Amino acid sequence: MSSVKRNIIANYLGGGWSALMGLAFLPVYIRYLGIEAYGLIGVYASLQAWFALLDMGLSPTINREMSRFTAGIHTPQSIRDLLKSVEMIYMGIAALLAVIVIGIASWIATDWLKVEVLSIRTVTHALMITGVIIAFRWVDTLYRSAILGLQHQVWLNGVTAAFATIRGLGSIGVLALISPTIQAFFIFQALTYALETILLARQTHRYLPTPPNPPKFSIDALRGVWSFAAGMTMITFLATILTQVDKLLLSTLLPLEQFGYFTLASTVAGALSILIVPISNVAYPRFTELVASGEEKAFTMQYHQFAQLLTISVIPATLILSFFSHQIIYLWTHSAATTQAVAPILSIWVIGTALNGLMHVPYMAQLAHGWSRLTVIVNTIAAAIIIPAFLILVPRYGVMAAAWIWVAINTGYILFAVPAMHLKILRHEKWKWYEADVFGPLLMGLVIALGMFLWAEQHPEMSLPAESMFLAMGAVLVLLATTMTTPLGRQTVFKAMRRIARS
Repeated sequence: MSSVKRNIIANYLGGGWSALMGLAFLPVYIRYLGIEAYGLIGVYASLQAWFALLDMGLSPTINREMSRFTAGIHTPQSIRDLLKSVEMIYMGIAALLAVIVIGIASWIATDWLKVEVLSIRTVTHALMITGVIIAFRWVDTLYRSAILGLQHQVWLNGVTAAFATIRGLGSIGVLALISPTIQAFFIFQALTYALETILLARQTHRYLPTPPNPPKFSIDALRGVWSFAAGMTMITFLATILTQVDKLLLSTLLPLEQFGYFTLASTVAGALSILIVPISNVAYPRFTELVASGEEKAFTMQYHQFAQLLTISVIPATLILSFFSHQIIYLWTHSAATTQAVAPILSIWVIGTALNGLMHVPYMAQLAHGWSRLTVIVNTIAAAIIIPAFLILVPRYGVMAAAWIWVAINTGYILFAVPAMHLKILRHEKWKWYEADVFGPLLMGLVIALGMFLWAEQHPEMSLPAESMFLAMGAVLVLLATTMTTPLGRQTVFKAMRRIARS
């Protein structure tokens, strides 16, 4: 098995299991904590995303430079000096983040959030603990990026899955046996993230060869990657605005309970990352290696293969979640109230998330060429549109306006950013991306999903077991239709059939 296939499989297994551990226990968390306390988990996630702006493009830069090291661009000394330099910056910022969150926790609890059930003291203490979690997860990002760049996804996903299991089962144990409070939940999360970060740091250093001289902080090492990192900083800044301004506004406009429902919907839609991230995590270092080696033909071929694989992975799940959001949320939570509040948001939000996900392979192709300017320009235009749109429409129309804005912005990426990219790189591959890689499979899957939705509307009396079987069958049919519409899918299926026939 090639290293690319092995890494993709490892990313799917590790990411899938980790996401399963997170999603499977959400109804249990809500049952113990209440939806308002669960809303604090959404606040914590939003804080973490905004503080990612301080990354200054260093984590994707480390990923890229580690990939270049595997291609022979760096020496052991230069890559060690770069890692040491970035580590020192990360440690300082991590400490600063913890201090900032602890310092502003009381203000967030009293002046920003609309708390109705929980006490201000409880909310403040919980937010202070998230400051510690954010600090550890901040450092964690550095080592994950390094290991991904070195293409050791198998080990990384094993560790990620193990800690996700510990966090999921352990959190239930803490809530059930020790204290059913949001503070206890966050304390346990902080302990597990601390252990995971230490393990990732040790393993990163083990993967790198010993340099002739002890690693040191090096301005020259940072200067060598500054141009790319600066571009990534701007991309991160704009991407954070595009993906988090809705949550920022909704967290103060909505009561914390309603924000909890929104958090649940966006979390389920965000589960598409299980299917997206494993592919992009393999594509980026692979693209970087091929570009650095000048293998243009292989790069073009793998660009389309990764794009088709992403479509096969994302489109079926998106169509099922969008058309059957009410059935899925009810089967998952067994709560009519939760279903009524969450399903309408999910059915729209997941479409925007999928469109955003389909942009990952073109985006990775740009970064592999060290080209971040296009993304900066496109995101700047999008931010100039999305901020006024949210400020005007969300206060008037609520969370559904935010969902439709999310879809509109990501539709713009597909229609305008992709053609702009193909003017510079992969210049003759644009229509193949649109027709063979994305829209052909999408239309075929849409026909199947729409037909099943119309049939289900005529048969609303299905029992829960029958409904579960119907959804499972629908997912398989949409997956099969999408797969067989792509060249990669047909090739893979026919190859498997020939192998079975020979055996």
